[in-house]
Parts: sequence; C-alpha cells; structure tokens
Amino acid sequence: MRDKHFIAAVLFTVSLLILMLNLPLLAVQSTDEAIWVVATIPPIAEFIRNVGGERVHVIVMVPSGFSPHTYEPKPKQLIEASKAKIYFQVGSGIEFENTWTGRILGVNSGIVMINCSEGIRVFDGDPHVWLSPKNAKIIVYNIYCALSRIDPENEPYYRHNMESYINKLDDLNGEIEKILSKVKNRYFMVYHPSWGYFARAYNLTQISLENEGREPTVSRIAMLIRTAKELNIKIIITSPQSNIKDVEVIAEAINGRVKLVDPLSEDYVSSLLNLALSIRGDDTRYG
Repeated sequence: MRDKHFIAAVLFTVSLLILMLNLPLLAVQSTDEAIWVVATIPPIAEFIRNVGGERVHVIVMVPSGFSPHTYEPKPKQLIEASKAKIYFQVGSGIEFENTWTGRILGVNSGIVMINCSEGIRVFDGDPHVWLSPKNAKIIVYNIYCALSRIDPENEPYYRHNMESYINKLDDLNGEIEKILSKVKNRYFMVYHPSWGYFARAYNLTQISLENEGREPTVSRIAMLIRTAKELNIKIIITSPQSNIKDVEVIAEAINGRVKLVDPLSEDYVSSLLNLALSIRGDDTRYG
C-alpha cells in the first residue's frame, strides 16, 4: 500500500514538473489584463465573477460535480494557481483547503490568502457558510475589499458590481421567504448536512442521513424512516456528490420523492430557490 502511495506521489510530482517546464504554453492570452484569482468551489467563483467582472480570471480548484471533501486537484490546476494573485478561500474549515493550502503556497508563496468567511459565525464546525443569502452578502463584501486592495484604481467598478449583486441577494432572500411563508412542516430530510445555515436563516430543521460524515447504517436508515413518517416528511434532498441509493430506499419506504439540489452549484440563486421550492413540495425548477 505504501509503495502505491509513493508511486502516485512520484507521478504527481513528475507531471507537475513537466507542466512547469511548459508554463508559457498554458498562458491564457484572452485574460492577460485580468487579475488571476483562485476559488475553492464554484459558488465562491460566482461571487468573484459578479464582483470582479471582466477584471478577473477565476481558477476553480474543485470543479462542478466533485466534492471538496475528497477532490484532489490536477497538476495543471496547481500550475494555474501558481500564476494567481489571490486565493479566495471559503475559510470555514472546508476539507480541501485544510489539505491543499500548504501545497498551493508551495507553488505560489506570494499569493494573497483571503478568508471569505471573515465576519461569519461558524456553527458546530459546519463549513457550508455560503448557503444563506445573509452570509453570501458578507462573502461578497470580503471579495470586494480584497479586489479593491489589490487593484485600487478600479475600486468604483468593484463597488458598483458588489452593490448590484447584494441587491440580487436581497431579492433572493425575499423570494425564499415568500416561497416558505406558508410551509407548515419546518422539517426536511437531506443526505449530506449541507443546508444548516439555510435552515437556521429560515426557521427550518434539516435531518441528515449521514452521521458525522459516515454513510447511514441499516439501523440508522430504519430510524430515519420512522422519523420521516412521524414528522410527515415526503421530500428528501440529495446532491450530485452524494450516494442516492440510501435516499431512494427511504423515499420508497415513506412514499416520498427525491429532489436533487446542488449546494456547490455555480448558479447560486437558482440553487437556493430550487431548495426552497423542493421543501415546499413544488416541481417547479429554476435555472
């Protein structure tokens, strides 16, 4: 087993060296004037693009469809990160950042690290801070401050973009409140406990199939089926990164439905609206 890990590490290092030798070939000519920045996950990338506009070129370390709990970046991504000026970290304890920040600093010691969660209270070690519009507004403000420090000449441009996007987030919050206003059952079931901040913001309670990051046991599935029946839960929320088999077992047992909502979607507004609609039991979808 140790030999396999050693060989994998050697191959990764060799690939990285080959790519570094070919660095000029990887330059993106269309973004020469833009500020190269790194984002860990797609939602943070969306916030950056909405504030930075044409002034930024965003490198996403964990692509859509992958989990920041397990994803390992490709050598080409680290090469791209080596050219970035800023790394916009979620900053809430997300596993990818815990594992890979040191290695990114190893290829780019001059990169400016920004904690996008500064000013946000992290509850119970839950890293999914971006999943409430209120927290998203704080993240967007932190992005604006960082870009303005790096590029003060364009501060008015960033401020205008920030204010426009914060207005959009305020509208999103109002629409979610409207959707959920007549929902009597304030419990909803999820596979992975991503939606704690959303639940807290809208007086909801999420019940997770996973327990401390582990897949549900047979006894836990049986307990969850009883809980769903007692609370009259008919919708189970899952994501593209999760195991859908256990979700389908519970949904069949309670005569319920499975709804797919991605907490890592780059279409942030549609993702949160779709969650609210799913909790209400609607089949309408945004995006």
